[in-house]
Amino acid sequence: MSGVRRLLAILLVAAAALPASTGAATRAESTLAPRLAKALRVPHVAPTRSAAVAVDLETGEVVFRQRATRSLAPASTEKLPLTYVLLTALGPQLRLETTAVARGTVSGGVLRGDIYLVGGGDPSLSRADLASLARQVRASGIARVTGRIFGDERLFDARRTAPGWKPSYYISECAPLSALVVDRARYGDHVTAAPALAAALLFRDALARNGVTVAGTATTGAAPSASEPVAVVRSPTLAKLIATMDLESDNFTAEMLLKQLGLLQAPQGSTAAGAQVVMRQLGADGIPLAGVRIVDGSGLSVLDRLTVDALVAILRAMWDDPALRPALLRALPVAGRSGTLSDRMRSPPLLGNVRAKTGTTRAASALAGYVKSRYVFAILQNGAPISSWWARKAQDRFAAVLATS
Repeated sequence: MSGVRRLLAILLVAAAALPASTGAATRAESTLAPRLAKALRVPHVAPTRSAAVAVDLETGEVVFRQRATRSLAPASTEKLPLTYVLLTALGPQLRLETTAVARGTVSGGVLRGDIYLVGGGDPSLSRADLASLARQVRASGIARVTGRIFGDERLFDARRTAPGWKPSYYISECAPLSALVVDRARYGDHVTAAPALAAALLFRDALARNGVTVAGTATTGAAPSASEPVAVVRSPTLAKLIATMDLESDNFTAEMLLKQLGLLQAPQGSTAAGAQVVMRQLGADGIPLAGVRIVDGSGLSVLDRLTVDALVAILRAMWDDPALRPALLRALPVAGRSGTLSDRMRSPPLLGNVRAKTGTTRAASALAGYVKSRYVFAILQNGAPISSWWARKAQDRFAAVLATS
């Protein structure tokens, strides 16, 4: 056989093989949707109150879509739209400041006036931070304060909870909200309902330990505009605060950061203002908002609603943005290894291959995130109440199908 004839024969064999190969791939892909649908079918979870979407990150192909526009209670996957807007509107490197300011005159180490602890809405503010502020006050030359010490929480409104919360959520699920909260409002052996006052009392103690005496009482009040800054502490970066929020599904951090967003459109940070910022930013960035209602940051509110279409769009937007993806991936729990997934999906093929935000309330169970670097997905399941065990079983099976496809 001549060289030309051999070449033609090889090409004919290759051409004949191509349709069979392509057909096999198509058939394999066509079985994915039925397998995913089967994975979601479990007892005690109503299909009519459940929704799921999965998208191939490489091709953009929707590989599964079921009731994707249904408006459902999101539980803690509510923190994903908050995460997205925090990162896009404020940036991952933002740090929140807590300051100590003085009003009066300083002479011979004596401040003849008052000192104010001004809250900046830092959810991570601790006694260690107060000690740092106290050392700075002493280093500024102040050894005695003749007046009082004030806790200033005016940066946020006075509402301690969010709309739509059950009364039992206050303190049990989230510490009281305030622009000035130390150690999540733990004072003595309980969580106080007056976090700014507790912060002022703790700061007075920290000052005393560092050689600064305060003659007057501790109370609350707004610092006058003429006050002079004498000390400042800064929070970890916003990216680290978000990691705390998402890894452990921390409700307090979520609600504090939502109020922080509210400052973009209002003189005082409020839950309602923050929720408006989230909705406005999502809409501006093309996230589908039909069926979406953002009421709080944590997902505790019975008024919150999301769709799996919106969740997947948010996750895809962050995946496609090289400035946002690293912060998000550090924040999402990893199957069998970290956060709220540390005790789930602990065996192959899921172990280490799923990064996702969980969500659990009495009425909702949810999971949304990524499988390997191949798929983005979201599952929302509602009930009255929801069977959390069966819902998670379905979620884990769904993710396992994606992991082995």
